[in-house]
Amino acid sequence: MAPDMTPPPGATAFLAVHGWVGAAVHPLAGDASFRRYFRVEAGERRAVLMDAPPPHEDPRPFLAVASWLTERGFRAPAILAADAAQGLVLLEDLGDERMREAIDAAPDRASALYEGAVDTLVALAKHPAGPFAPYDRDVLQREAGLFVDWYCPAVGLDVDAEGWRAAWDAVLWAALADTPVTVLRDYHAENLMLTAGGGLGLLDFQDALAGHPAYDLVSLLQDARRDVDAETEAVMLARYRAATGAGEAFVDAYHVLGAQRNAKILGIFTRLWKRDGKPRYAALCPRVWAYLERDLSYPALAPVARWFEENVPYERRGDPLAMSVA
Repeated sequence: MAPDMTPPPGATAFLAVHGWVGAAVHPLAGDASFRRYFRVEAGERRAVLMDAPPPHEDPRPFLAVASWLTERGFRAPAILAADAAQGLVLLEDLGDERMREAIDAAPDRASALYEGAVDTLVALAKHPAGPFAPYDRDVLQREAGLFVDWYCPAVGLDVDAEGWRAAWDAVLWAALADTPVTVLRDYHAENLMLTAGGGLGLLDFQDALAGHPAYDLVSLLQDARRDVDAETEAVMLARYRAATGAGEAFVDAYHVLGAQRNAKILGIFTRLWKRDGKPRYAALCPRVWAYLERDLSYPALAPVARWFEENVPYERRGDPLAMSVA
C-alpha cells in the first residue's frame, strides 16, 4: 500500500510563517515509518519538509540528534524551522544523490564511497556518546524478539521462545560497549547523501542510542536494501579496525550485532508486510537471511546458531510472504 503523499493540512501555514509563502510542495519520499518527506521550492530556493505526525511520530529526537551531529562537524541537514507540536520540520535540502544510486550508476565508485562511509564512522567513534538512551542488553533482547514474534508465526513455525532469549543472553555480552559511542542505527547506502560541498550527508538518525561502535558498521556492510559482497565487507571491516586499533573482540561484537540486527530486521520487515500493508519489505528478507547465515558461522554465535538449527528449517528461511500461512 503506497503512502498518501498529500501534504499535511498545516504545511501551507507553517511554510508561510517561515518565509516560504506560495512555495511549491512536491512529494519526495515516504519510509518504513509514518514519516513523509516533501521537496519545497520557491524560486531558486529549495528545502525538504519532513512530516512526522503525532502521535505516531515525534520530531524532537531528530532535532536533538541533528544538533549534536552538527555541533561536532558531521553533515546532518541544517534545521531551517520546526513545529514539534504539528510534527513539521523544514530541513536543508542535501540534494538527490544518494550513495545507493551513485554506486548503482557507477560500480567502480563503490570502494571509494564505502571507504568514505567507514571513515565517517571512525570519526564518529572519536566522540563520547551523546546524551542518548543506552543501547543495552534489554533493548537488544527486545529487538531480537521481533523475529520470534513476527517472522516465525508468519511462516508457520512454533519455536522455543524461551530458548531464543537464553541463546541471546549467552552471546550479547560481546556486544556491550565499555565506552559507548553515538549509534545512528540506520546507517546504510540509502541514508547517506553525496553533498555538493563534499562529505557524506546523514539522514534517518532520530533513533540514535549510546552503544557499540560496531553496530553502524554492520548497518553499512550488511545492508538490507542492497547486496554487499563478503569481500567488500571484509576489506571495510579491516579498514575500520586499522584506523581505530580495534582487536578481535570487535570482530566478535560485529558479528553478534550483525546477527541481532538481521534477526530484528526479519521481524520488522514481516511486520511491515503483515500489519502495515507494505509487502515489498518481505521480498528483501532473502538478502537479510544471507547476511544472517554469514554471521551465524562465527564461533561467537554458537548458541544462537544451535537455536536456528533446532527451530528454523532451511526451507523456512527466505521471503515470509512466499511462505506465509493463514
